[in-house]
Amino acid sequence: MQVISNKKEWLKIQNFIKRLAVRPLVFWPPLIIFLALVFLSISDEVRFLKITTFINNKILDVFSSMFSLAAFFFLVTCIWAALSPLGRVVIGGKGSKPILSFWSWISITLTTTLAVGILFWGTAEPLFHLYDTGIASVVPASDEALRFSMSSLYMHWSFTPYAIYTLPGLTFALVYYNLRLPFSLSAPLSVLTGKQVPSVISQIVDGIALLALLFGLSASLGSGILSISGGISRLLPLETNSTLLGVITIVIVFTFFISSASGLHKGIKLLADLNIKIFLILIIFIFTAGPTYEILNISFTSIINFSSEFLPRSLLMKPFDNKIWLNDWTVFYFANWMAWAPLAALFLGKISLGYTVRQYILVNLFIPALFSIIWMSVFGGLTLILEKNNPNLLNDVLNFMGPEYVLYKVLEFLPFTIILVAIICLVSFLSYVTAADSNMDVISDLCLKPNQIKSDRQKIMLKFIWSLLIGFTAWMMISLSGIDGIKMLSNLGGFPSLFIITIFNLVLIILGTIKIKHL
Repeated sequence: MQVISNKKEWLKIQNFIKRLAVRPLVFWPPLIIFLALVFLSISDEVRFLKITTFINNKILDVFSSMFSLAAFFFLVTCIWAALSPLGRVVIGGKGSKPILSFWSWISITLTTTLAVGILFWGTAEPLFHLYDTGIASVVPASDEALRFSMSSLYMHWSFTPYAIYTLPGLTFALVYYNLRLPFSLSAPLSVLTGKQVPSVISQIVDGIALLALLFGLSASLGSGILSISGGISRLLPLETNSTLLGVITIVIVFTFFISSASGLHKGIKLLADLNIKIFLILIIFIFTAGPTYEILNISFTSIINFSSEFLPRSLLMKPFDNKIWLNDWTVFYFANWMAWAPLAALFLGKISLGYTVRQYILVNLFIPALFSIIWMSVFGGLTLILEKNNPNLLNDVLNFMGPEYVLYKVLEFLPFTIILVAIICLVSFLSYVTAADSNMDVISDLCLKPNQIKSDRQKIMLKFIWSLLIGFTAWMMISLSGIDGIKMLSNLGGFPSLFIITIFNLVLIILGTIKIKHL
């Protein structure tokens, strides 16, 4: 009877696998590797972190300059594409109708790319740079260090990082919609080879990108959960423990699964629209309720400083060639952005149908970069002003409590603190849900066989599987061993993505010159 029972269970598993109708090399290897590494990190955290740190440091030692220079080159290519005849090309060809309104397109793009990071690092990062500039001649906590801190924020959160997202998304959009090539990250390779990429290679490329994104989503969710739990602990007499973290995880995962399952025009669009409106309200309120003149003053001088430093920073010229500082911050950021970029490109490219290349670059590069500069000016500027007027107050919070608590300490200096904390918790929640929502859509499309991409049932099933896995992983890591290991793996994902995006860069240049007549 036991054998029969086992056979029945095995048949059920087989039938379930068959019903998934997935691309096997895209779905199964990332799933197995992801689970194996997660359990390894929990069973032997010290050894796991030692190995991943060693690999990460080796990559940064050898390729750190390449990360920075490539990111700058991506920005140059985007500017060229916008100003060249390619800028007039309509994604999908002449007569293509947009699937989103212009406002919905902007709001979805902004919330998908910003996610929780802008909330988490907007107040924490400037404190790091204020006390460690990486430049020997700059005295920590000085006015010069303050300007350096703001300039670094702009470097890490404006034009260059958004070019990392914009370039592969634009390339994919033109290849997918205009050249009618398959929904795959390997599709641009066909432009280089002149023939369709073999299915095996296509699946391997997509599988590598998927694995990197899975770790990125888990790490981001872990950070979001911790940030929200800090806010809840500030609002309610609740201790941050595995139970509270688990409840927050369930609510977030359930929300982004329901939102993603409801489709682009319902779930994602609704959440993105709400999210961006709250972002704008927060900026306006804090700018007017805080030290407005001082924020304007520090922002104006720092933007001038950033403008003069941008080229030397991008080209790693003196005094911005401190490799240790660069690896810890600029290269780390660019590598992390690159880890997310390939699959984000699929989503950003997919929703751009009906708009011109020039409009795409405006919405995906310049508007998000300007928005981010304004956000960092307000939140980062306020943080530095408070720290200057109250030496080591926020720095002590950073060092002894953690970066997720800095924002809530900053809010204590503003009116309606409790309301602001509640709003920050809400927007943190919505930011991650929107980003995860859009990525779930791409992940399901990528995993499915071409003839199943339009199957809502198949998509929902895959979204359910990945949602549960990502949620469980994030909760397990932050409850048992923290998320350092997952974050490291997310960073490592930037290494293969560097080469993928570089190929996309070359393809975009070819499309804008040799093959523009085919678009």
